[in-house]
Amino acid sequence: MTFWIITSAMALAVAALLTLALMRARGGAGPAAAYDLQVYRDQLKEIDRDLARGVIGAADAERIRAEVSRRILAADASARKAQGGSGQPQAVTLVTAVALAVLVIAGSVLLYRGLGAPGYGDLGLKHRLAMADEFRNSRPDQAAAEAQMPAQPPREIDDGYKALVDQLRSTVANRPDDARGHDLLAQHEANSGNFQAAYMAKEQVLRIKGDAAAAQDFSDYAELLIMAAGGYVSPQAEAALAGALERDRTNGPARYYWGVMMAQTGRPDIAFRIWEETLRQGPPDAYWIAPIRGQIEQMAARAGVEYALPPAGGGAPMLAGPSSEDVAAAADMSAGDRQEMIRSMVGRLSDRLASEGGSPAEWARLIGALGVLGETERARAIYAEAKQTFAEDAAALAQIEDAAQKAGIGG
Repeated sequence: MTFWIITSAMALAVAALLTLALMRARGGAGPAAAYDLQVYRDQLKEIDRDLARGVIGAADAERIRAEVSRRILAADASARKAQGGSGQPQAVTLVTAVALAVLVIAGSVLLYRGLGAPGYGDLGLKHRLAMADEFRNSRPDQAAAEAQMPAQPPREIDDGYKALVDQLRSTVANRPDDARGHDLLAQHEANSGNFQAAYMAKEQVLRIKGDAAAAQDFSDYAELLIMAAGGYVSPQAEAALAGALERDRTNGPARYYWGVMMAQTGRPDIAFRIWEETLRQGPPDAYWIAPIRGQIEQMAARAGVEYALPPAGGGAPMLAGPSSEDVAAAADMSAGDRQEMIRSMVGRLSDRLASEGGSPAEWARLIGALGVLGETERARAIYAEAKQTFAEDAAALAQIEDAAQKAGIGG
């Protein structure tokens, strides 16, 4: 309520200032002809004074007086004409002022309703993160998401292909433990637009393979769940993505969809970091790179990060800061020069990560460099900060943990 009182008072103040400006404009100075008239009258008085002092003669005084009198008549006529047609009625001014006040107040309310968030208080970072976690834990499951999907017309497919898919369904139904058959069925069901049937077939593949299921199996299963839900990453799809990343943290499709999930649950910062590192990894012609390139700049803006998309196929940018090899290569330098060079590089990387953030690879590099320098306490502090920063990114945590182990501070 306090917010609305303050904003209403501000809008009324602006409207009052505009109304005052209108009223002052209406009751302002008279026309220019009235000013000229006063000047000419003063000139007549000056002529009489000059004549009395003998500055001018009687003939000149008479001639000048006649000219000034003529100008007075002309100015008087102009003033009367301006006075008769100048200014707008007071009623019109008041109506204009009221309309302007209503426009300012109503326009402010409508603009806020479109761009603001009525009813929300100040949302600090901690509060926003808690809200994101709560939303992620309570979001709809796969069945609820599919139930909300609008009915889709059946995909038009060739009769011959349809007959082959029907035959494959019959064959697989009689061979419930044929992983290859279920895998083929999942592919062809997806090609036919039957995404529910496709992911159900893929479920059977995971069941049959058990612990031998590969990261790509989980990634494909998650993608089919997401397609069945119209692009929504449900908790079931999240679990499948986690299974893929546990087996291969570099799996491109899983990393892309994990970023999508983070964006959908209010964590664009994590989504940006995942996508940025995935772009670095490439390969540039992979099918998951194009959607990342199409969305990463918007994701960076949502995360409050200044980011320039590198040219397509231009290769991954070099990581800032020293690697362990850089540190070792400085061994031939004098002790003072070596320490100055290494600490300068480490300091620049540390400052940039603290102020702008960075990829997991850069955090891992900083931890490794500090470990080589023997600054274990500082390395532990950076390690703890990195774990907090990437708490929701299992792949990033694995990379950072590996760097900490190599630096002798893991565990």
